[in-house]
Amino acid sequence: MKDMNQFRGKRVLVLGLAKSGFAASQLLHRLGATIIVNDAKPLEENEQAKQLEQIGIDVVCGAHPVSLLDEPVDFIVKNPGVPYSNPIVKAAIERGISVVTEIELASLLSEADMIAITGSNGKTTTTTLIVDMLKGSGREPLVAGNIGTVACEVAETATINNIIVTEVSSFQLMGTERFHPKVSVFLNLFDAHLDYHGTREEYGKAKAKIFANLTEDDFAVINAEDRDVVSLASQTKARLIPFSVTKEVSDGAYIKDEVVYFQGEEIISVADIVLPGKHNLENVLAAVAASLLMGATRKQITEVLKTFSGVKHRLQYVGTKNGRKFFNDSKATNSLATQKALTAFDAPIVLLAGGLDRGNGFDDLLPYLKKVKAVITFGETKSKLVKTAQVAGVQWIRETKNAETAVQEAYNLSERGDVILLSPACASWDQYRTFEERGDKFIAAIGKLME
Repeated sequence: MKDMNQFRGKRVLVLGLAKSGFAASQLLHRLGATIIVNDAKPLEENEQAKQLEQIGIDVVCGAHPVSLLDEPVDFIVKNPGVPYSNPIVKAAIERGISVVTEIELASLLSEADMIAITGSNGKTTTTTLIVDMLKGSGREPLVAGNIGTVACEVAETATINNIIVTEVSSFQLMGTERFHPKVSVFLNLFDAHLDYHGTREEYGKAKAKIFANLTEDDFAVINAEDRDVVSLASQTKARLIPFSVTKEVSDGAYIKDEVVYFQGEEIISVADIVLPGKHNLENVLAAVAASLLMGATRKQITEVLKTFSGVKHRLQYVGTKNGRKFFNDSKATNSLATQKALTAFDAPIVLLAGGLDRGNGFDDLLPYLKKVKAVITFGETKSKLVKTAQVAGVQWIRETKNAETAVQEAYNLSERGDVILLSPACASWDQYRTFEERGDKFIAAIGKLME
């Protein structure tokens, strides 16, 4: 850990707990900062706050009083989920107080180089691929962020013999000032989280902060086929490393004659890659580029691509019953992710979709519903999805309570050879705490069906 004393004596307000706020509070306390924690959940229901109180951290729970800023505060560490409309955040910005997320702490403390991956879709798959590809490279990869341990916790013990590979969201990146990965990967940009960011432009600006502090010695791995990504990366000082599934980009990763290449070197035949779905080829190219830039061996990369079949909740094969194959794509929290999932199969599809209503429609799914024989909808958006399925001419359309009850309904409408696909196109928070919980409940329902 570099410069252990940089936070000593600082007065820090940690706003919002959950995993990131809890970890940041403990870390800063160990480093000698004076911490005040503020969380909306009442203390009597807040086990994390109670634990922090026991180690001597001041805790204020149940509301967000702006009076917490009456005493001097050097900076605020904000949980990514806390919106910028929060009264403390608004007041802090007006007073010129820095508001950061914990990945900023990770960047300031880590001795290890960092690979950071962002994008509207594909982050988890790409991050997992990179971690696996870097194994045996001479520097042990450590996974951090949304799919692993909180990044600042990992950074505390990481050394120059490690590489931190972290998935980062727009929520996290928006709260950065000096965040500085060695390799920044930007996969794609589509409409998402507009309820948080307000506009697509602001969403893109938040994502682009992944490039903000890169130098000529760093690398920006970008999707050459996404005009928004290319535009947002145009001001970076880093060396641009493009990837493309449709055109040869000699200084990056690409596919030519059904073979994956990196900077002219043949890596693997597309036929040998077991990860399903054409959309995953973009994730593969990004991972190949980032891992080779950081010392991965071609042998390890090909081994991973010949065996890696996906991550849980992302086009995860669950099982087969009477010729029907079940897939869990609960991590598909927007229409683009569901589009990608629908293009991954040639067989007829029974689609299970629905969830949190963020105000958007689903007309962008219409061209992708041609192979869909039935749609089972649930959650706040079920009526919207019913209308979309009707316009698309889907043969069977049903509404149901949730992802679990949809399983039996889907099975009843399916035939041998069909794919039954949970790909909700929506966030889970109307009915489930996380997309993982939604996917686990779906898997459990399939287990009961199998019995």
